[in-house]
This record gives sequence, C-alpha cells and structure tokens, in this order.
Amino acid sequence: MKYTFLTLMAAACIASTSAQTTQKLTAGKINEYGLIYSLPVTTVDVTLEAEKTVKTPGEFFKYAKKYLGTEPITESSTAYELKSVNIIPRGITDPDERYLVQFKAGTTPFMMVNDQNMPLCINTDQVPETPAPVLPVAVDAQPTILELPVAKQAVTAEMLQSPSSAKRAELAAARIYELRETRSEILSGNAENMPADGQAMQLVLDNLAAQEEALTAMFLGTVQKSTEITTVNVTPGPTNPRNVIARLSMTDGFVDPDNLSGAPIYIDIAVTERGELPKNEKGEEKRFPKGGLAYRIPGKATVSVSYDGKQRASRPVEVAQYGVVFGLDPNLFTDKKAPAYALFNPITGALTEIGTIE
Repeated sequence: MKYTFLTLMAAACIASTSAQTTQKLTAGKINEYGLIYSLPVTTVDVTLEAEKTVKTPGEFFKYAKKYLGTEPITESSTAYELKSVNIIPRGITDPDERYLVQFKAGTTPFMMVNDQNMPLCINTDQVPETPAPVLPVAVDAQPTILELPVAKQAVTAEMLQSPSSAKRAELAAARIYELRETRSEILSGNAENMPADGQAMQLVLDNLAAQEEALTAMFLGTVQKSTEITTVNVTPGPTNPRNVIARLSMTDGFVDPDNLSGAPIYIDIAVTERGELPKNEKGEEKRFPKGGLAYRIPGKATVSVSYDGKQRASRPVEVAQYGVVFGLDPNLFTDKKAPAYALFNPITGALTEIGTIE
C-alpha cells in the first residue's frame, strides 16, 4: 500500500474532480480504426479535519474569582482535536493496463476519455457525472475580543495610570458593573441621554456589550478556535496491514507518519470481495473476446480510519485492482443496424451501463 501526504492545494483539486476534462477519441483511417486508452487503479483520498484551540489567560486572571465569581483560564495552552474524516475513492491511470481496441474498417465509433485517458463512455457523449465530494475547509482563527479596537476603548484612563495590577483589576471590575447598569438603564428607558432612535440604541447597546466582553476577557481569558485540513492519499495494495497515514500533535497539528510527536492516525483496508470473470452456461469462465474493449470487474473493500482507539470513519469502496479485466466484443459498437453504447466508472473502470443506440 502506497500513501503520500498531499498539500492543501492538492486537496482542493481533489474536491473539484467533478469538473473533469474530457476528450473525444474517434476511430478512423488516420489511426487505423484503433483507440488507445488506459484502465484505472483505485486510490483513496483521506481528508482529515482538526480543530485547534488556543487558550490564553487574561491579565487579571488572579482576581476573576474575587470580582466575577468565575473560574478563569490560568495557563496558556494549545490543543488539537480530530473533528472529521472523509474517505473519497478516485481513479488514477494504471501504467500496466494500457489497451488498444481495434474496430472494423470504415466505421467511426468514438470514445470519451478523461484527462488521464481513462474511458468514460463509448458511442455517446453523455459523460456520467461524478458529484464533487463535500469536504471541510480550513478556517483561520479570528481575532479575540482583546485584539479588537473596542478593547482599548474599554480601558479607562484611571486603569492606564494605575501601577498596581490589583488596582487595575478592581477598576476593571467596577467598569464592568457600570456598563451593565448603563445598559439596564437604556433598556428601561431611564437613561439620562437616551439614543435618538432604535438604530442608535442598538449601536450603543452593541458597543456596551463589546466593552463588557473585553473587560471580562481580561479576567477570564480568551479562547481562539480554527480548523486545519490535510489530505492523505492511499493506494490499496495486494496486502494491507494497518498503517499510520498521519499523526496529530497537540502542539503542531498534523505531522508526517514518522514524526513521533503526534498520536497515530491509522488506516485499515479489508478486502471483502474479489472481482471474478463472468461464466457461461456450463459454469466455465468466459474468455476475453478477440481484440476486445477492456474494462474492469472490480473487487470490494472496507476502508476504515481510526484515532485514539476509536474508529472515526469507515466506508465500502469498489477497488479496481481487486478485480479482473474482461472485454466487450468491439463489433457491438459498429453494428450498422443497432450499434451499442457503453458507460464506464472512471474510479474502477467498471462497465456501468450498456445499451443500443436508438
């Protein structure tokens, strides 16, 4: 099993795979009525989302219990928590599965392929849509209330001039209760200088609330949250022992699998079904048609991701390399009376639909 750490930019590309680039290949005299294409191997993108929490004590945390009756943050800390895991299969070109399909001279069947030259459909331009997976996005930490201009506005001149932190804490607590009283008077209509209208009142109330929040944060501390995203690519192999695909460090977030500063995030791939060749009425395996149009009959597996002793995500996945390659008679697609069309799964190379063009 191969696995690689992808960048966030690569993860963004993965999320937009539905907007695939397609190309039309037409059999004709110029290419001797032959089309060259590749079948896919199935790979899995595991997108990991972690929430980062940064806690910072306030300037007056020692006095929080005395003046506000609340337990404050007393030490600076950074912690990460794994929030979500998304398992998304996709197909990539299998360099060992490249084929030439030869059609009858004088005919013009065509094949739609993706940007990796893997077949999507033949004799129809109705390319199957692959919905883009809904993946989490990184969220930057927002400024705390103490980093906003209102924090300076909440600090009085007397607080600035006091050399004693105990005195400043006392003045800050008094200012909190003063702000609460002012808000109460405005809401009850008893303030000496009432705002002119409802909009002005709301602006004043919002400002008072922001100042109170800033002063309170000086006692209780602040909490900043953000999210980080990384995507790890795993290609299932013939055997799949449990593997560490990434680690989550409490101080550095996602780190490489060999970085022991983080706790391991494991992937398990269990084969549940092997693809088999179709059989005839006698129960004998059918032979690959001469010059046939190759496609995959995939196998199946269950992909699971675990962390901290718990399974965080699991899903069944069809896997091209756990199956076999079979083929369609190319004459089906050149029949003059009823030419066939076919649709293929670009993740596995499987035949998903075949019919006759009306």
